[in-house]
Amino acid sequence: MPNIANDPTRKSWILVPENSDFPIQNIPFGVFITKNNDITIGSRIGNTAIDMGALQRLGYFEGIELTDDMFMQDTLNDFISDGKKTWRLVRNRLAELFDAKNPKLRDNEKHCEIILFDVSEIEMLLPVQIGDYTDFYSSKEHATNVGKMFRDPENALLPNWLHIPVGYHGRSSTIVPSGVPVKRPNGQTLPLGETQPIFGPSQRVDFELETAFITTDANLMGEPIPIEEAEEYIFGMVLFNDWSARDIQKWEYVPLGPFLAKNFASSISPWIVTMDALLPFRVKGPEQNPKPLPYLQQTGEHAFDIHLEVAIQPENVEETIVSKSNFKYMYWSMSQQLAHHTVNGCRVNSGDMMGSGTISGPTEDSFGSMLELTWGGKNPIKMKDGSERKFINDNDTVIIRGYCKNEKVRIGFGECSSKLLPAPPIK
Repeated sequence: MPNIANDPTRKSWILVPENSDFPIQNIPFGVFITKNNDITIGSRIGNTAIDMGALQRLGYFEGIELTDDMFMQDTLNDFISDGKKTWRLVRNRLAELFDAKNPKLRDNEKHCEIILFDVSEIEMLLPVQIGDYTDFYSSKEHATNVGKMFRDPENALLPNWLHIPVGYHGRSSTIVPSGVPVKRPNGQTLPLGETQPIFGPSQRVDFELETAFITTDANLMGEPIPIEEAEEYIFGMVLFNDWSARDIQKWEYVPLGPFLAKNFASSISPWIVTMDALLPFRVKGPEQNPKPLPYLQQTGEHAFDIHLEVAIQPENVEETIVSKSNFKYMYWSMSQQLAHHTVNGCRVNSGDMMGSGTISGPTEDSFGSMLELTWGGKNPIKMKDGSERKFINDNDTVIIRGYCKNEKVRIGFGECSSKLLPAPPIK
């Protein structure tokens, strides 16, 4: 089936500002509350949100096999479960409906009033009910930096790292959409030079610059997903800030790995950009040496050229960009992550989310966390207001942005933005 929605020459009758993340070639999917307090599945072109539930009620998806309430739900899980054929049919239909040359909806003023909203009039919700969440550790630069700080600088990477996409199972209960503030966590830490832990608010709250991918129903329990098929089961991607408490992490992570230092909050961008929309931005990933075992081997272009940046905005102050990185630096691809995740027979369901792991590049200004950018707090970053940051302060807002761009089109994710509030008092 052709992917006509990606036609770079297509224009929309909806106004798209210059350098918008959401041209008609994007057509992401999300869930929002309208100004009429209705929850709907929708899409976006420019600064206009599209109520797909209203589109369905008015017959604009005629000819596509959909359940009667497919877009009138509060999550995308059922739509994602329908598989790639349905995703492409729906995205193609939206591209046709909003094409500048198509008068069918454009000239129906009554329907436009029901279907279209300015993005300032809606409230974005979590786009999927996330049943399971896995976070990988797939940036070689990041793993090397952390290994140098936390372990032996001469043996920064553990022996398994170049052979498997390392990951851990996280908590989906504290994943929130962009715009929802998070609270500084309380926990145990071991102050420098002490032998006994103390309890209180974390002093080293950090962001982690990540992306995440959302899966469809991929397999039955006991059935691995072959690497050459893995991408067929990936619906799309979001920006992801996997908040971390570095002092809690340092005390608790040996020997089992992340726990309370990670599961207090994670933030995602609310619009899921489909793999179909990202196809024009494929690139070859880093060379893998030693060669992975056969079930992880792949040829061709399996990375994506996604420009990423992180800004910190103190309260009532102009933001400061602290990192510029790129998803193409990731050592292990999404297909390798999903193939490895299921090689033991682990079942993957619709709405499951897989975090990339912190995305760090090869230069100091491309590191994906404050832990690396300040090298454990030794080299503070100066903000535009003259203040300094070793880690994230109370009432700072962390903003992650990401986009792809070639000579024909720009596709973006919008923002993943979240404010850090003070820790709750301990009763």
